Amino acid sequence: MSNTATLNLDGKIYEFDTGIGTENEKYIDMAHLRSKTGYITLDPGFGNTGSCFSSITYVEGAKGILQHRGYPIEELAEKATFVEVAYLVIYGKLPSENELMNFSAGLKEHAPLHTNLEHHFSGFPKSAPPMAILSAMLNLVACFHPEVLEVTSDGEDFDKTATLLLSKVRTIAAFAYRMAAGKPINHPNPNRGYCGNFLHMMFSDPYQEFQVSPIVEKALNLFLILHADHEQNCSTSTVRVVGSSRANLFSSVAAGVCALWGPLHGGANAAVIAMLQDIKSSGRKPEYYIEKAKDKNDPFKLMGFGHRVYKNFDPRALILKKQVHKLLDELHINDELLDISRELEEATLKDDFFISRNLYPNVDFYSGILLRAIGIPLNMYTVMFAIGRMPGWIANWKELLDHKQRISRPRQIYTGENKRRYTSLIER
Repeated sequence: MSNTATLNLDGKIYEFDTGIGTENEKYIDMAHLRSKTGYITLDPGFGNTGSCFSSITYVEGAKGILQHRGYPIEELAEKATFVEVAYLVIYGKLPSENELMNFSAGLKEHAPLHTNLEHHFSGFPKSAPPMAILSAMLNLVACFHPEVLEVTSDGEDFDKTATLLLSKVRTIAAFAYRMAAGKPINHPNPNRGYCGNFLHMMFSDPYQEFQVSPIVEKALNLFLILHADHEQNCSTSTVRVVGSSRANLFSSVAAGVCALWGPLHGGANAAVIAMLQDIKSSGRKPEYYIEKAKDKNDPFKLMGFGHRVYKNFDPRALILKKQVHKLLDELHINDELLDISRELEEATLKDDFFISRNLYPNVDFYSGILLRAIGIPLNMYTVMFAIGRMPGWIANWKELLDHKQRISRPRQIYTGENKRRYTSLIER
């Protein structure tokens, strides 16, 4: 590959540096395009624009590759816990035994919310979306811990801020669910692990603590691992854009929650269940909807099939599929929606239409089924996504500060009116 790329523009030749990433990702450095030529690039949605250098996550959609800090997602899913993966994503290495012990201790220590914070949950209407509560409460939690408002990406202050956020996000989520359901809140139990503690806060009843099944805890742990980070997606890019203004970590992540809330991003797993509910209520067989999806003149789409990035298969889906089937078999769940999902899965995996177009079930298809099997209510699905994605958001916020990244400020192509004269009200 040459060291420069040339651009022939208005009779002049301009040269721009080129480079290559560690996984052979080639790029042209256009950072000085405007200052050199007076032109800017137009790339709506930034699908062809690299916004940063990053060493956190590598995705190769054509080959179905997902790696965190160089570790294949398949190995992490099989051998690591979510807490280990969170440490890896944030700090760039797998923790030693002592580092993991200290990190886990911090998560246990910071799990409780300030007593005054508990009263704020009752101020939300019961119909309030949990994602709205999560975003609002993250900013509010920061007010009770003014030290997290300091913007630093290393040292003990950052370590505390990161563990505070990772720990309290699950407490906020569980409290939001309990309040909306009209149930008393359950305080964190320091004797439980990260996932077990969350399930306790969600499902324990007065005088009877929720008994966490090992298969359920493992399934939730796997769900969180598979959502820990996924390169420069919409919400992660939002965290980086907000953080580039040197906003604190809690505010930046709260913005990421709002981006994830959108139905084109984090709501896909909930959309899968909504689709299954529609199929059930219609009384028709799943095959009817498969044929509708194959009809190019029919707007109906099967949710949870195919992926924008993964053009062959979603490696996370292959991992989660095994866990979902194991979970359903061991729990002996009798659920018509889950039966419909299995019929859809089996039919599409044998159908030439879906096979030829690589429209395989993706991670959202299986994660929606898994969360339903665990007992997570539908309006909490995107919140679960946010809990899992927290390590990636934290790592990207830290990285942009470490790289001293300048404030994000995209350009635009103005297409409005030319200069006009103001006219008085009586003349209009």
